[in-house]
Amino acid sequence: MVMENPFEGKEIWFGVGSQDLYGEEALRQVAQQTGEMVDYLNATGKIPAKIVLKPTLKSSDGVKEFMVEASSNPNVIGVITWCHTFSPAKMWIRGLEVLTKPLLQLATQHHKEIPWETIDMDFMNLNQAAHGDREFGYIVSRLGIPRKIVVGHYTDPEVAEKVGTWARACAGWDASQNMKVMRWGDNMRNVAVTEGDKTEAERVFGASINTWAVNDLVAAYEKVKDDQVKAMIEDYKAKYDVAPELLDSRYDELFIAAKEECAMVNMMRENGCTAGVDNFEDLGALPQLPGVGPQRFPSEYGWGFSAEGDWKTAVLVRIGAVMGYGLEGGASLMEDYSYNFTEGNELDMGSHMLEVSPSIGTIAKPKLAIYPLGIGGKSDPVRLVFSGKPTDAVVVSMADERERFRLLMDEVTVVEPQGSLKELPCARAVWKPKPDLKTAVQCWIAAGGSHHTCMTTSVGREAWEDFARIAGVELAVIDENTTARQFERELQLSEMYHRLNNQH
Repeated sequence: MVMENPFEGKEIWFGVGSQDLYGEEALRQVAQQTGEMVDYLNATGKIPAKIVLKPTLKSSDGVKEFMVEASSNPNVIGVITWCHTFSPAKMWIRGLEVLTKPLLQLATQHHKEIPWETIDMDFMNLNQAAHGDREFGYIVSRLGIPRKIVVGHYTDPEVAEKVGTWARACAGWDASQNMKVMRWGDNMRNVAVTEGDKTEAERVFGASINTWAVNDLVAAYEKVKDDQVKAMIEDYKAKYDVAPELLDSRYDELFIAAKEECAMVNMMRENGCTAGVDNFEDLGALPQLPGVGPQRFPSEYGWGFSAEGDWKTAVLVRIGAVMGYGLEGGASLMEDYSYNFTEGNELDMGSHMLEVSPSIGTIAKPKLAIYPLGIGGKSDPVRLVFSGKPTDAVVVSMADERERFRLLMDEVTVVEPQGSLKELPCARAVWKPKPDLKTAVQCWIAAGGSHHTCMTTSVGREAWEDFARIAGVELAVIDENTTARQFERELQLSEMYHRLNNQH
């Protein structure tokens, strides 16, 4: 079981701007030199989708045709623009206003160094990006179109890295636009942050969020063939440290857990869903609260998953899994559980009773085991137990702020637990929040951040910033430079901006 490559067959179209004023020889050089740049960027291996150079854009009609074709092509996940010469910005207006794909403005040039001894007016006429990009940038800003701006010579490794990060955000947006979320049952009773406007979420993020009866899952469970279950168990045995009793005296319970995963996967695939969520208060005739299956959604299938009916976090986990495809680490549901307030050693421990995914990395091979669970009213569930691997990470939440959605992020450093945690029968991660525990918690609470988050260890702050810009949603960030006073002021300004900007 391997996650489908979200970049397979996807393209990023490159539109280079110029005009007929400079003659055919100059336009030939524009196309040739831009082709060299695109080939170089593709060869870096840092950009997960193929960049495709399109014919040079020289007129308003040409720009509009380019933008219409890019917007209507389902394989195009983003558009890069660069003005090699001076490209009058009024010719971009009609095209930019019909563009529906993410936009990146590349401020670069073909030559790296000014040819001090040979530069002449022919060279100057051809290589005008320094002011051509400003002309283009003006009209994009005037039209209020969000875009990523990357500045530097195209051979600078940082340029390819930033373009690559943006491409990952584009893939996350593409996944969001085509996402179907399967809800087995409704939200946990009386909980506020797991609620949200599903209709507005589809308008903003594109994700279609709908409910299937738990009885449908029970029916799917009953249809699962033994051969599929046995193959699933073999996969468990190959990847995890399976507790001996699960292969002996408690094999029937392992069989149930694997059968539940098969049923959930079968339903997801039959309905074209890429994120799922269940609720321990609504299990119908299921024998166990699903554990190992949901934990494997991100790591084995690249799907999002969250618990207690929290579809918003399931959406984030799917987006995080797609953005991080092919990189070390992954995405998982996380929930703040307990603080370590020891002076000089302040830590946060996140966990969940069953659903934290090993995709975020583990210190040791995850243990597949069975333990009692005091909620849900079902038989003891089988789950993966591990501690998250030390690394840099971010935790991101989505909150419904009545008239808009807010994304909230904290940059963190995952560390090893400072004890065995041998009595804790669930997966967990321990981290140091930035800038420090007290400030991070104060700011998180002030922003109304959820206790459910998506932790990503594969992609960090920049990818989520790019995604939020593409989606046009608020993103509040807590980092090493945050102070509580400054953060509260930024929230106030951000709230005013987004309320004004999102009026319809």
